[in-house]
Amino acid sequence: MTDGNNDHILRSKEISFIFDGVSVTGHDGETVAAALLRGGITHLRNAPNSGTPRGMFCIMGACQECVIEIDGRKVEACRTTISEGLVIRRVPDV
Repeated sequence: MTDGNNDHILRSKEISFIFDGVSVTGHDGETVAAALLRGGITHLRNAPNSGTPRGMFCIMGACQECVIEIDGRKVEACRTTISEGLVIRRVPDV
């Protein structure tokens, strides 16, 4: 959606949340994955066997590469909507 002049994208309210101790901003209604990608954050967890960085892949909830931890629960970043003050952690290495 634009403002009628076709030069500005209209965005919903800007909100902030925490990812691994770092403040990140996004827009109301965005998924965690979208807000993190826009903020330049792509490393969400480490592979259990090799320890290599893992991030978003399918962005539709099929691959589970974007698993994060919110309130002790593992959820997919691509299927979770951000909210003001949300605290997110990388899934600890197993």
